[in-house]
Amino acid sequence: MPNRRKWIGLLEHLRRLIGGNPPRIQVAALPWRQTAGGQVEVLLITSRGTGRWVLPKGWIEGRERPSAAAAREAFEEAGVKGHAAQQELGRYLYQKKREPSVPLRCEVAVIPLEVTDESKKWPESKVRTKRWLPAQEAATLVQEQDLAELIASFDNPRESAA
Repeated sequence: MPNRRKWIGLLEHLRRLIGGNPPRIQVAALPWRQTAGGQVEVLLITSRGTGRWVLPKGWIEGRERPSAAAAREAFEEAGVKGHAAQQELGRYLYQKKREPSVPLRCEVAVIPLEVTDESKKWPESKVRTKRWLPAQEAATLVQEQDLAELIASFDNPRESAA
């Protein structure tokens, strides 16, 4: 529903006009691969706190480029390495829940990552589960509607990763 994204963008603009703090920026990798049959699959992982299906995501460190941060997060959280696109696929907003403080508004730039290597062990392998799925199926498992729309729209990955 593209109108929903426009509506949320308009509300975000209005919120900033009346003095609200801007959201914190994060980056997410959208790890993908193409099967021998030509089907595109994306990789989802579970969140540490709630076990929801999410993309590997986190903060940009220092002067790191967004694509480099997305690649780093993909390895730390999902054990995959590959070629990160220089252009983002899109963005979505979510509330990062932090106990006991108030939730933090975050805007996440989603960057496609063509996976070339998958490790059996990685830094967060003991606290996360990962699963390869067709993009359309993966879109049904994430809770954020705008993220689901981005994943579902991911139909020509090589064009996005160029």
